[in-house]
Amino acid sequence: MLYEFRSKAGGTVVMTQPVAERLLEIIGKPPARAGVFEPEQLRAAIAAIEAAVAREKPVSADEDDEQQALPPMARAVSLRQRAWPLLELFRAALAREQRVTWGV
Repeated sequence: MLYEFRSKAGGTVVMTQPVAERLLEIIGKPPARAGVFEPEQLRAAIAAIEAAVAREKPVSADEDDEQQALPPMARAVSLRQRAWPLLELFRAALAREQRVTWGV
């Protein structure tokens, strides 16, 4: 199942169910078939994701070398990489005082 996050302030961000639900959990929203982030909720949502990304274990040089040796489709994807598109949408929506909705 795919989640689509939308805002008039930006495009659409599409995420797989496990990734979207993990980010919703980090933000404190229960997974649901549809939902909304009002503009006044976006600052806290951004802060929650940024805090989770900051807590993520940094990749060591050896681990990075191992990842680079793998074919691109086999490499690990960090929370920072997965969250980036949603964070950009949240920031754009916050700057324009627009809501962000999601649906499945």
